[in-house]
Amino acid sequence: MSLEELFARARRDVDEGLIPSCQLALARDGELVGFESFGAAPAPRYVIFSITKALVASAVWLLVSEEALTYETLVADLIPGFADNDKGRVTIDHVLMHTAGFPRAPMRPEEGADPGKRLEKFRSWRLDWEPGTRTEYHATSAHWVLADVIERASGLDFRVFVNERICAALDLDFLRLGFDSLDQRSINDVVIVGESAQLGTVTRASGEQFTVPEINEDILLRYNEPAVRAAGVPGAGAVGTAADVAMLFQAFMRNTNGLWKDEVLADATRIARNTFPDPYTTAPANRSRGLVLAGDDGFAVVRGFGEGVSPLSIASPGVGGQTAWADPVTGVSFCYLTNGIDADLVRAFRRSLSLSSRAAAL
Repeated sequence: MSLEELFARARRDVDEGLIPSCQLALARDGELVGFESFGAAPAPRYVIFSITKALVASAVWLLVSEEALTYETLVADLIPGFADNDKGRVTIDHVLMHTAGFPRAPMRPEEGADPGKRLEKFRSWRLDWEPGTRTEYHATSAHWVLADVIERASGLDFRVFVNERICAALDLDFLRLGFDSLDQRSINDVVIVGESAQLGTVTRASGEQFTVPEINEDILLRYNEPAVRAAGVPGAGAVGTAADVAMLFQAFMRNTNGLWKDEVLADATRIARNTFPDPYTTAPANRSRGLVLAGDDGFAVVRGFGEGVSPLSIASPGVGGQTAWADPVTGVSFCYLTNGIDADLVRAFRRSLSLSSRAAAL
């Protein structure tokens, strides 16, 4: 396997009209070794959707490293009124690991970007289960809580903290959370490809179907709006290049510039603390405090990892087949981004798996 073969596989989907554009990057041992774009400008930026969660989690790790937070801290001890509707037992840990109990609590980007409106929404949220007793993917809700926690613990707007204390500190010049209008000119618009009526619907091999409610056209296309990009949706709205994301994952393996306490980073990247069964895949979630871990139980591919990665690999997969992962055994990190959200979620998953497997073989 060669870089050229990896790039050719990515290019094929663009050449065949399956997606409008894509970008991928591979890094090893602290160095970027491959970075290409197809169907777009040489170095465009993309909405990185749920890969954003790893970036925001890393900001929480930094605050824990600086002893401004603990994982056991009750959210209600930081956010006034959060305890309303019996949410007083929710901890930072629950929120990081998707066990908080409010997976679909509503928050429009414009509300989340306004501290007062954000607080009002938090007060109204209700639990679907007792925190810490099960898991379900919190597509955006949990990370709005983390954004507010970051602000209260640091005294800075959450976007400023992430951009200055993480992105700038790691020299990731094109990775940002929250953009003003002038910064948005190099961002590829999101495009739905395939039969949009089927978007968010998955058919298992058994014939059983399930729907992922957060994956729908109205929600995803909002990320083309300047106001939504400026809001910096903390669970899905950062913008960057595949190169910067691959180097972010290098930092997670190497603790670049000693940004985090070693023990805090080791915990976040090595210990699976949420092993509840995922309701979509039925496999153990295998989540750390902010990442998905490959594990050695045979479910790494189900969790979005390519074939051939080690059990120690870490990842943050996203919609449309977007993915970012790192393997500390080989020193390789990989990122694949596209602005083409395939209505066929299985096809998008297979595309991502094919590329990740090729990257792992390099």
